[in-house]
Amino acid sequence: MPRIHTLRLPLSNLSLFSSQSQKPRLNNNYRTMMNYTKAASSQAFKNKKLLFRQLFEKDSSTYTYLLADVAHPDKPALLIDPVDKTVDRDLSLVNELGLKLIYAINTHVHADHVTGTGLIKTKVPSVKSIISKASKSKADLLIEAGDKIHFGDLFLEVRATPGHTLGCVTYVTGDGSDQPQPRMAFTGDALLIRGCGRTDFQIFSLPKETLIYPAHDYRGFTVSTVGEETQYNPRLTKDEEMFKSIMENLNLPYPKMIDIAVPSNMVCGLQDLSVKPVDASSN
Repeated sequence: MPRIHTLRLPLSNLSLFSSQSQKPRLNNNYRTMMNYTKAASSQAFKNKKLLFRQLFEKDSSTYTYLLADVAHPDKPALLIDPVDKTVDRDLSLVNELGLKLIYAINTHVHADHVTGTGLIKTKVPSVKSIISKASKSKADLLIEAGDKIHFGDLFLEVRATPGHTLGCVTYVTGDGSDQPQPRMAFTGDALLIRGCGRTDFQIFSLPKETLIYPAHDYRGFTVSTVGEETQYNPRLTKDEEMFKSIMENLNLPYPKMIDIAVPSNMVCGLQDLSVKPVDASSN
C-alpha cells in the first residue's frame, strides 16, 4: 500500500497542549476568505453520496463528525472523535437517518475528554474502533499514513500529522471524480481554526480549497480552509523560530480531564460503565 510522505519540521521542546490564539484583525481579504469558506462548505453538503453532520460537545468544546455513503445500499457510516457523554445522541442520530455505523475513529489520544469509541462498541458490537498505530493505544484497527478507510464507495486517506502528540493523524476525504469535492480534512488538534496544537504543516500540501474541520473550537468557528489558514493563522504564518517561541510561551493551564482521559483513551475509552461520565466543567 503506498504511503504519503510528510514534511516534518524540527519543532522540538514545544508545549504538548494548545488552544486558540488571538482573534485576527478583520479586513476585506479576511471577509472574502470567510465568504469563500461558507460557499465551499455548502458545496460539500450538496454531494449526493456523502451525508455529513458536525456535532458538538459543549464541556470540552469537541466536534464529532458523522460521515456516511447514502448512495450505497447499506448506507455505511463512521464517527470521527466521538465523546463518551454524547454517545446516546450520536447513535440516536445514526438510527434516525437509517445509517449503518461501521467505524468509530479517533484522530489521536485526547487529553480533554474520554473518547466514546469504547462505549459505542458496547452498544453496537459490530462497530470497529480505529486509531493510529503510532499512538500506542488500543483499538480494533491500527492505521498508518497512506492507509485508506473505506465506507461504501467513499474513503478517507490517513495522513500522519504528529506534533500535538506523536500519534496524531488527519483524515482526508478521497481524491477522485467519484469522491466529495472540495476535499475535507479532519485535523484533530494538529490544525485548529486560527490556531494549532503543534503540527508538522504537511496539511498545507492539500489544495487551498480543502475544508478544515478540527476536533475543537473555543470561539464559535465551525470550518476553515487550507487557503485561509495559510494566510490568516497567527501561528502558522510565522517562521520556524517565531513559531517555536509562541508555542513555548503559551502558559496554558493543565488540561482538566487529562488524568482521567488519557488512561481511558489509551484503551479505546473503555471504562467502568457503572460510573457516570465525569463533567469536565466540574473540575
